Amino acid sequence: MPTEPDPFPPDLASSAVVKAADALADATRRRAPCDPVRALFDEGDVASAYAVQRLGVQRGLAAGRRVVGQKIGLTSPAVQAQLGVGQPDFGALFADMAVPEGGVVPAGRLIQPKVEAEVAVVLGSDLPHRQCTVVDVLRAADFALPALEIVDSRVRDWDISIVDTVADNASCGLYVLGGAPVPLRDLNLTSVKMTMTRNGDVVSRGSGADCLGSPLNAVAWLASTLAERGDPLKAGDLVLTGALGPMTHAAEGDVFEARISTLGSVRVRFAAEGGGSR
Repeated sequence: MPTEPDPFPPDLASSAVVKAADALADATRRRAPCDPVRALFDEGDVASAYAVQRLGVQRGLAAGRRVVGQKIGLTSPAVQAQLGVGQPDFGALFADMAVPEGGVVPAGRLIQPKVEAEVAVVLGSDLPHRQCTVVDVLRAADFALPALEIVDSRVRDWDISIVDTVADNASCGLYVLGGAPVPLRDLNLTSVKMTMTRNGDVVSRGSGADCLGSPLNAVAWLASTLAERGDPLKAGDLVLTGALGPMTHAAEGDVFEARISTLGSVRVRFAAEGGGSR
């Protein structure tokens, strides 16, 4: 049975990989989107896209940033079909992406943000297995939290293919965690219900079953994938398991709050231009 191509090819220094990484980094610095980077690669070249992502992460580490976990994207079958893929993707979470619960995203911090509600899982032990199961995840996970992921694309107008979003660190932006951890033994993550509001109006609904059938399935997929690549999930890692419902555009001054049954709520505000961080 054929195996998937290695998404971490050894040559991270190829001209196309470096050019794509430079374009995305420049967009981040300027807070101005760039053209899609997929034109630099063959159509559907996910392996090179992960090489771009890995180079970006390595540059972040060299600059003193700290990786604290991973995010899972494309957990919705509808979004997978839109991008022409049959599985999720992933990206690195850095410590400086965290926004305190109830906190404020400064005006101009991101380029074209959108918000989605998720279940976050924090591991209490390593997940080194190449064929990780949900039972392995249940044994390893310490607790879960409600989360808001603030996704952001460095690619103009969100004109993305699978190559663009993977290269762009799975469109990572920021994240917000609720403050009350719940042990997994007290949860049925498949049946949790989510409602997200923007300025008090409901803009997204969903359930745990909308995330690959269960957020636990998403973690098992990620653990298996990373172990296969020789970079397994470790104790203490944070995993954002994927959206429970549709993402929603965010504008300055917006207040988002998500409520996830049995997990609680999480809230964030986007500062208005000139309005400061309070």
